Amino acid sequence: MKWHEMGSQDVINALNTSHETGLTEKEAQNRQAQIGFNELKEAEKTPAILIFLAQFKDFMVLVLLGATLISGFLGEYIDAVAIVAIILLNGIMGFIQERKAEKSLQALKELSAPQVTCLREGEWVRIPSKELVPGDYIKFTSGDRIGADLRLVETKSLEMEESALTGESLPVQKTSDKINKDGAGLGDLVNMAFMGTLVTRGSGTGIVVATGMKTAMGRIADLLQSAETMITPLQRRLEQLGKILIIVALLLTVLVVTVGVWHGQELYNMFLAGVSLAVAAIPEGLPAIVTVALSLGVQRMIKQHSIVRKLPAVETLGCASVICSDKTGTLTQNKMTVTDIWAGGKAWKVSGTGFDIRGEFSLKEKAVSPRNDKTLQQILTFGMFCNTAEFTEKDGETRLDGDPTEGALLVAAMKAGLTRDSLRNSFTVVEEFPFDSTRKMMSVIIEDKAGKRFVVTKGAPDVLMNISKQVLWEERQEQLTSSHEKRIYEAIENMASKALRTIAVAFKPIVNHKIQNQQDAEKDLVFVGLQGMIDPPRPEVKQAIKECRDAGIKTVMITGDHVATAKAIAKQLNLLPANGKVMDGKKLSAMSVEELETVVDDIYVFARVSPEHKLKIVKAFQKKGHIVAMTGDGVNDAPAIKAADIGISMGITGTDVAKEASALVLVDDNFATIKSAIKEGRNIYENIRKFIRYLLASNVGEILVMLFAMLLGLPLPLIPIQILWVNLVTDGLPAMALGLDQPEGDLMSRKPRHPKEGVFARSLGWKVISRGFLIGSVTLAAFMFIYYKNPENLAYAQTIAFATLVMAQLIHVFDCRSERSIFDRNPFGNIYLIGAVLSSIFLMLIVIYYPPLQPVFKTIAIEPRDWMLILGMASLPTFLLAGSLLTRKRS
Repeated sequence: MKWHEMGSQDVINALNTSHETGLTEKEAQNRQAQIGFNELKEAEKTPAILIFLAQFKDFMVLVLLGATLISGFLGEYIDAVAIVAIILLNGIMGFIQERKAEKSLQALKELSAPQVTCLREGEWVRIPSKELVPGDYIKFTSGDRIGADLRLVETKSLEMEESALTGESLPVQKTSDKINKDGAGLGDLVNMAFMGTLVTRGSGTGIVVATGMKTAMGRIADLLQSAETMITPLQRRLEQLGKILIIVALLLTVLVVTVGVWHGQELYNMFLAGVSLAVAAIPEGLPAIVTVALSLGVQRMIKQHSIVRKLPAVETLGCASVICSDKTGTLTQNKMTVTDIWAGGKAWKVSGTGFDIRGEFSLKEKAVSPRNDKTLQQILTFGMFCNTAEFTEKDGETRLDGDPTEGALLVAAMKAGLTRDSLRNSFTVVEEFPFDSTRKMMSVIIEDKAGKRFVVTKGAPDVLMNISKQVLWEERQEQLTSSHEKRIYEAIENMASKALRTIAVAFKPIVNHKIQNQQDAEKDLVFVGLQGMIDPPRPEVKQAIKECRDAGIKTVMITGDHVATAKAIAKQLNLLPANGKVMDGKKLSAMSVEELETVVDDIYVFARVSPEHKLKIVKAFQKKGHIVAMTGDGVNDAPAIKAADIGISMGITGTDVAKEASALVLVDDNFATIKSAIKEGRNIYENIRKFIRYLLASNVGEILVMLFAMLLGLPLPLIPIQILWVNLVTDGLPAMALGLDQPEGDLMSRKPRHPKEGVFARSLGWKVISRGFLIGSVTLAAFMFIYYKNPENLAYAQTIAFATLVMAQLIHVFDCRSERSIFDRNPFGNIYLIGAVLSSIFLMLIVIYYPPLQPVFKTIAIEPRDWMLILGMASLPTFLLAGSLLTRKRS
């Protein structure tokens, strides 16, 4: 159907919808059931069975399976079945981990999916764009990405960037008028908006006419979406490390086999033992466990109101040394209330808070009625006119649909008894020039019943002063003189010193000429006055800033507000130290990045800045060697968000463009959430280090016990199936439980991690080798002690070695929870680890004491007295070094 050739009402009728109430939820569900979700087809996912089979493609696993098959042909059926069963169990665990990681990443993708504002059952609601159906009525504004193909119904200075479809990078002006043009291409359909295109200016509404694969985007085959594989630098380093470890493990395994054969061991037994050792010792699952740990950590971050859009950000969070934060809504509550009004040389106080329309006006501490003061009535009326915010009632709660600043202006006017309906009876809004961060103002053209037209403008006081030629003074229009300007600036300073945000209001009658464009409208204005509104700091932010400071992270406030307002808020939050500096946008504009770099470490507040300045601030901090987190919510914030090491967008006020550029989305727009995300990011990285330390130390211990035994000409201390069972019992569950460990108490007292820090930094390599050496040594010592007591009973000595190795690793896992010593942390602080260790002990005991499994694993029930030897030897690797560290710490 050629929607562009139809009038708006014809489209509404054809799709059986309404621009007043939208679709009902039931009708929307019925349409969705018929046509499906509003999604583009993705590349087919790997079937679960192939993911499972991929667990067995490792070369050493295939070699082991081949060797096991040979042993089966030679009559060793029990050994063959048992080894295959263990390999299958290992494969199942790997499959579960991989599927969990895949599902977690898919959940993250859905959480960060675009949202749209849609009219359903007479109420504007936010829904995921994939739930849109033909006939839905949606509205959008600058910064939004269009979620489906639309026929435009209303446009206000609307421009869109459609390069994804047409290749044309310049924004296209849009209209709602129908088009009758033969052979019109996509670029000619200016009354249509297409899925995936971006609103760069203005606002509008439209009816959804096509969704999913039926959209213009869906019809372009080479633009089909595909799932993005996310990999962090740490995962990449671990993959490279894994390849090196495989070579080392194989060389050591070959050495073990060679030495064993040289000392008279049977080649077949040594070959099977060697392959089993290689399978157990090679940490091939390390990258997969890291992915699971990252995913689990990200799930915890979601519960703390932060959504990670790009997995590498989790790693970078722990390195952050500077947070550049917007003031409004992030450091403050974004619950604006007008408390002061200045106009025509007079200053009024306004009582009341929040969305409550009860309040009084007072002049010099005497109550006054706005109806009796023309100037006060005028500034309140203009504040309501030049305003797109709306209040709605839902479940007995008043909700604001729109900008909090406009909400405050609306409430102030309503306190004076003004209503939108009463104004609409006298005036009509003819045209609107929406707010944007470059102009720092918004304007409307209104017309009264007599046909007279006026421009009404609101915006930043200094901007409106520059485009005003007259001022409303004592109910008369006078030329704006330097004396007037001085009084106005004094009023601005007075409000700013009380941490009030100031909004100026101006107007002009339109005489003798028609306003051609926005530039004509926004010049030669009559300055009316100021409305000052309080936006109180969030109560939790002060403590969050302190915690960041203790963690070596500098917090920088960035705001478009007046310098005095910014400084007052910064002092309330203890963000601005005694020697800290404040820089305004004018001075910032005059500086190059290199000049800013020389002073940026001393600056804690940037005031009167525009979004374009943010990129310069980010680059200056980065040139000083900082890892920068930058917040933003608007279209113009996107370059700075993208350039920052950690781009952070707002979940509530953020535009789609800002969210797409960001690595992290704050669901609640709260600065304290950034602090929590950094803490969680640090903890995720530390937990990854913990299980790297645990797994590699355990693997080193397994290799060394076999190597030392062969060098000493001893029998095998462990048989192949025991080696595989140790790997299954100790590697999986405890390692995963370490990934769920709570942060250490001093985590946010440490300085940020250097981004180029290696995996084995901070003595991790020494800990792996020293603990691994001791685990291998005590296992061999326990084996030798029992073996030399009774050389005839080799199976019993091997059972002792098996139990000692398992217990040494399970005790060592508690040591891995702390950077310093096992004594630094409560051993019961990680309930998941307790459960994992108890499960591993149970799996060890069952093969030792359960008679049907004893012949399979070649084990003999251990005498109670020998458990003293096992536990004593198994404790040495952890407590021997922990004791020496403790002594060193005390001294």
